[in-house]
Amino acid sequence: MLGAYDDFPRNVQKTAHFAFSISNKGLQRALLQACHKLNAETLDLKDLVTPSIPQCNVIFELGIADGDGFNFLDNEETNKLLKLVDKQPLQMMDFLYVIRYYKTDREKKTPLRFDHYMLRFVFDKGLAEMRVFHEKGPMHVSPDEVVDFITHKTNALFSKKVLKPVDAA
Repeated sequence: MLGAYDDFPRNVQKTAHFAFSISNKGLQRALLQACHKLNAETLDLKDLVTPSIPQCNVIFELGIADGDGFNFLDNEETNKLLKLVDKQPLQMMDFLYVIRYYKTDREKKTPLRFDHYMLRFVFDKGLAEMRVFHEKGPMHVSPDEVVDFITHKTNALFSKKVLKPVDAA
């Protein structure tokens, strides 16, 4: 099923809860747009975290779940999902979130081991839960930092903060 990964892990490293002030459809559209935009970005590692590797760039590869695999969020896939969400918002969205690291010295780019994360967003009216599972890699970016970064990138699409962390009681 598009949006859901059949084998999403039960034991995750981080669970975060959010309240949001827009519709489920609006939030899902924003998440898709933020993830699609990240696929085209190269950032300095220090833009995400206090870097453990000096002079390191990161490149993102994000995909949306489709049953037993993930589809890269290119223009075509993103547009297909936006139309799907416009018709009927999803109850859950699973993403593969790959962070590729490159040490940069002068004009030379040296690839380093990269991190594979799986993210699951579960939606309820006005509430969302984000689950983060680190599948493999050196974890230069922690699960907490992944949550903060995705939250920041999503909120940046709006004039006011719409995705607000709440304590899970």
